[in-house]
Amino acid sequence: MLDADLKTQLAAYLEKLQQPIELVASLDDSDAARELDTLLGEIAALSPKISRATGDDARKPSFLIRRIGTTIEVGFAAIPLGHEFTSLVLALLQVGGHPVRIDDALAAQVRALPGEYSFQTYMSLHCQSCPDTIQALNAMSVLNPRIRHVAIDGGLFQAEVEAREILSVPTIYLNDQPFDAGRMSIEQVLAKLDTGAAARTAEALKDTAPYEVLVVGGGPAGAAAAIYAARKGIRTGILTERFGGQVLDTMAIENFPSVEYTEGPKLAASLEAHVRSYGVELVTSQRAKALHPATEDGGFVGIELESGATLRARTVVLAPGARWRQTGVPGEAEYRNRGVTYCPHCDGPLFKGKRVAVIGGGNSGVEAAIDLAGLVEHVTLLEFDGKLRADDVLQRKLYSLPNASVHVNAQTTAFTGDGSKLQALEYTDRGTGVAHRIDVAGVFVQIGLLPNSEWLKDTVLLTPRGEIVIDDRGHTNLAGVFAAGDATTEPFKQIVVAMGAGSTAALSAFDHLIRHSAPLADSEAAAA
Repeated sequence: MLDADLKTQLAAYLEKLQQPIELVASLDDSDAARELDTLLGEIAALSPKISRATGDDARKPSFLIRRIGTTIEVGFAAIPLGHEFTSLVLALLQVGGHPVRIDDALAAQVRALPGEYSFQTYMSLHCQSCPDTIQALNAMSVLNPRIRHVAIDGGLFQAEVEAREILSVPTIYLNDQPFDAGRMSIEQVLAKLDTGAAARTAEALKDTAPYEVLVVGGGPAGAAAAIYAARKGIRTGILTERFGGQVLDTMAIENFPSVEYTEGPKLAASLEAHVRSYGVELVTSQRAKALHPATEDGGFVGIELESGATLRARTVVLAPGARWRQTGVPGEAEYRNRGVTYCPHCDGPLFKGKRVAVIGGGNSGVEAAIDLAGLVEHVTLLEFDGKLRADDVLQRKLYSLPNASVHVNAQTTAFTGDGSKLQALEYTDRGTGVAHRIDVAGVFVQIGLLPNSEWLKDTVLLTPRGEIVIDDRGHTNLAGVFAAGDATTEPFKQIVVAMGAGSTAALSAFDHLIRHSAPLADSEAAAA
């Protein structure tokens, strides 16, 4: 299963094992079980610290990675290749004693959690959002033996997925009860388990000294801004709810100069590592609530957080990014993650053999329809405009597919279902006024992005669409406040453009600092 190059790379990683581990496999006579048996055999052959054992878990095929002589283990009811191969490698290393690379205070918080926790994460091997969640829960189970976690491939255990009516991945259960859905970090899991965590974090942040540059947002624009600011030798911080932003939801990146192909999560990880290499202070899993402009006498700009704390800085670079735009029609909120979804790569495999629809005729919508056509019984694409807006090559491919149909001038009017899951989509033909109903199990909304700028209303100048108004140097209407990326009036929402804009904004912030205020000395920062 593993080619020679991959085996060589994996063997090098496995040299980092500090404790012996065993792979406890529960198998049946299925083809998937034979495939898993082969994979585990190849892995065990790569290190003398790995042995094999036989288990009898109810889910077959599945396996545990267990530290011998302890109760530390993680589970996979899956053949963790594809996007989950990294999760497998990390699990092998961490169960084998290689340190979990997180902040010491965060690790201590995980270890101190009282009670017993049994997590189950339903995932897809095609989902680029799932590995973050799986790796977070795996790491927690290594740090705290009272935490158990198993990652379950929804495609491999379809009956279980259907019984629980899971229509979006990752979906997390805790002690057999729904816990959450979507990408989660350790901080986010802890925030739900440890109700006092938010208050403690807010209290700790109150003592944070002012920054010379504070970047709000951890996407490509924010990362580039932080790197450029830190390279000037000034105290730089970056505030982000999740590092990577929309890039984490991007499957394939083929237009990044000098890199022929990469994937969003991989690029996000590289950006975060680059940012950390410059000593930038990261404040993660925090959401900005309001911006308080600097006073006319040269005071600090304040970023108030939802947790109650306020971070201060001489200058601020706003790079809050954007999120999926919603249709706003009846039923969308009710059936979100229960048939209405926004990520075809993540959730498409859950609708294998079923009828689905895609809303949106741009590149993202047409690409989604093409991808889904290889999985589902039939895909219907709806476009509000009188014609598709995608590139001609994509349109030709879509129209060539036998199980795809297209309706233009289609105004979506409702999502309907039985109260627990989606059953149909309703639309009106804008040309004839005739109403239609399509029976579908899933709808993938692909109608663009909305800026994450609501919290800036009444402070920073915004367009009617909510975009932050900037000039060619990244200046906003407020002194000391700059902006970059998909949340701004920059017309081209591209990764490379956002990075350039972030760099420009950081250089403008530095120019503002040297012209309007002396950089903070260490003693001033400590006393502020």
